[in-house]
Amino acid sequence: MHIKKGDMVTVLSGDDKGKKGKVAKVMPKRGLAVVEGVNMKKKHRRANREGKRGQVIDIALPIRVSKLAISGGNK
Repeated sequence: MHIKKGDMVTVLSGDDKGKKGKVAKVMPKRGLAVVEGVNMKKKHRRANREGKRGQVIDIALPIRVSKLAISGGNK
């Protein structure tokens, strides 16, 4: 796999085409990588205790490595 944790990458295709970010996690067997600020989705969290409020958080989902290219300024 040509992408490693900590690399700066650019998205080549999809909704986030052209965005740049740092690789947070790599899953080589599945061919996926998690990039900070790319492929962000909203997750609704239930209140875990009575009196606490639920919340909506943004999480970065994995993206296929074939859609990524290493950009300048590694690490």
